[in-house]
Amino acid sequence: MNEPALRRQVVRLILVRFIISTILLGSAVVVRIQAPSSFAVDPFFFLIGLTYALTIIYAVTLRFVDRHRWLVDLQLGGDALIVSAFIYFTGGVTSYFTSLYVLPIIAASIIQFRQGGLLVATLSTVLYSGLVLAQYLAAQGLRTDPWLISASVVLPPGSVARYTVALNVFGFFAVALLSGSLANSLRSAGARLEQASSEIAGLQALNQHVIDSLPSGLATTDQAHRILTFNRGAESITGVRFHSAVGRRFDEVLQLPALVMESIQSDLRAKGARRHEFRYRTDDGRGDLEIGLTATHLETPRGRAGLLFTFQDVTAIKKLEHDAAIQQRLAAVGEMAAGIAHEIRNPLASMSGSIQILRQELPLSSEQEQLMDIVLRESERLNTTIRSFLAYARPQRFQIERFDMRRALNDTALLLRHSAEVLEGHDIAVDVPASELWYEADEGQIKQIVWNLATNGLRAMPGGGRLQLTSAFEPSSEGVVLTVQDEGIGIPADELDSLFQPFHGTFAKGSGLGLAIVHRIVTDYNGEIRVSSQPGRGTTVSVRLPARAAVAS
Repeated sequence: MNEPALRRQVVRLILVRFIISTILLGSAVVVRIQAPSSFAVDPFFFLIGLTYALTIIYAVTLRFVDRHRWLVDLQLGGDALIVSAFIYFTGGVTSYFTSLYVLPIIAASIIQFRQGGLLVATLSTVLYSGLVLAQYLAAQGLRTDPWLISASVVLPPGSVARYTVALNVFGFFAVALLSGSLANSLRSAGARLEQASSEIAGLQALNQHVIDSLPSGLATTDQAHRILTFNRGAESITGVRFHSAVGRRFDEVLQLPALVMESIQSDLRAKGARRHEFRYRTDDGRGDLEIGLTATHLETPRGRAGLLFTFQDVTAIKKLEHDAAIQQRLAAVGEMAAGIAHEIRNPLASMSGSIQILRQELPLSSEQEQLMDIVLRESERLNTTIRSFLAYARPQRFQIERFDMRRALNDTALLLRHSAEVLEGHDIAVDVPASELWYEADEGQIKQIVWNLATNGLRAMPGGGRLQLTSAFEPSSEGVVLTVQDEGIGIPADELDSLFQPFHGTFAKGSGLGLAIVHRIVTDYNGEIRVSSQPGRGTTVSVRLPARAAVAS
């Protein structure tokens, strides 16, 4: 028995002893008052005082029983002595209160189990046998009875006394064995219950840890779709804490569109769980998330108690799928490039050369010369398109070196200011760090990224505007970020997904491959392109290039 449990048992023993002693001794006093000749009064006053005094002493020593177990044995032995004295003063062998011995025996069995019960039963046997023997010796004049018990009590024959003592002793040990067995069984059951409770608590904790360790969000609701549980994964995805989510409707917390909620309920009625996807707007600055959600009935032994929702943040997966689709389209275009390069470029060169020779040798009218100029100009434009296409589709040979990113931006800005793309009203600004911004890459390719993005920005501002070129260090990836920002016409939201597809150009001058080439180079450097645009207010393109990129060659 652990120390707190032992102290609680001793406290109960003290309280029970006080109550029983008060009732029995008080009733004895009442009997003595009603029948003055029953027994002497003074011993009972002594026993009452002794009982209360011992109770006070036991209460004072209560805090020591954890370290000194013999104090418990002393209390149980004292109880047996008090009971013996009470029985002696109420007639000894003729007393009707012999059964009081079972109280300290039961108490000993509860606190000290079977061994303690047997010890108190043995002590009670010795005390009871001793007081009966002393009573008969006093009656025969062999010893003096200080309280004159033998003078007022008619003793039964010796055989009856021996039978009474034997019967009581049998009862003492029977009670000790029975109560001890019950106490041992109770202790064993308590230990098993405690072990089972500990195992259940451990399983519950493990179950909770498993649920909280799930990267997916998990929530349960009642029949009215009010949230009952909300795991840590759900908190991490939504940014909503458990205490804020519980009690609210699930569709409110997850911002489920009405059509999605209706579709979920329809699927559950018809064909069971099905995956649903929707956008979730966070309040912690992460922006919109793509959420994939599955719902099913929450089955319990009593039937369906509500719904079980599991959901995941599939934003990254959707982006990978989108990038993979772009790569597939780009790969298809690349395969086609090798086939069309020689089929178009060589005949085109022959045609252009032939027309130039004819233009020089044949007498032509002004109109015919104009037509030949158009043919030559369009041939050159077609040749430029094919050259850009091959530059995009054909694997490039990199010349990796360490260079200052600021130089690449400043050189590109200088070329842009003297190019035909710059119109009146255009302003090209460069914002670079004060100190060197070193990076390992092919400097020509980095300049091509900036040039292609910048020329698109200039074309998006036909009426003039500011073009901002920025480079900065990115601590998270130890790489660099290149940003090109214009104040042009912007890009509609429905065109952003197809922005980097080949031949998707929207400007009259371009070949439609500039942004596709940018995407190809950035992908080769394991980088990332982010585009934000508002129609009529301009576009910002950020290119994130990680440090020491594993360049595809």
